[in-house]
Amino acid sequence: MGCGCRGGSVALTWAESYLGKVRASVGDTDTIFFVGARTVLFDDQGRLLLIQRSDNHRWAIPAGAMELGESMEDCAVRELWEETGLKATSLTPYAFYTAYTYTNEFRHTYQQVLMTFVVHEWEGELLRQTEESVDAGFFALDALPGPKSFVIEEALSDLDEFRATGRLVMK
Repeated sequence: MGCGCRGGSVALTWAESYLGKVRASVGDTDTIFFVGARTVLFDDQGRLLLIQRSDNHRWAIPAGAMELGESMEDCAVRELWEETGLKATSLTPYAFYTAYTYTNEFRHTYQQVLMTFVVHEWEGELLRQTEESVDAGFFALDALPGPKSFVIEEALSDLDEFRATGRLVMK
């Protein structure tokens, strides 16, 4: 698997994705693992890249579930590309989350296993709308749009901790 920026694959639909297949097999009520990656990307003016998700219209950092055969880094690169049209060319993992259980607006419950990456370099032109986002842009930290995903503040706080200590944040 991969993003259109690696090997020409196209994005999968929810039903075609590994997570979609597992959810369909298990049903809506059981808790399953969500293994995936997030990216935090700042432009040269220190503004944070956010997308407005097409499913719930919340502003969020680009993120999504791993597909079979991907590494967490490949997942982060693919999800950023699918949601923004930007391809990460240099990124560093800084936080790893395994202790969170989350129920989404579809009443699906997941135990999350997520790696968050900070993107240092990227290429491409920002797409404001994709199949997964209805808007996207770079925002000053003191002027983030809402409604916001609850993970933004934690991701930024954990990045500050990583930069201060040089150690992977694990929760």
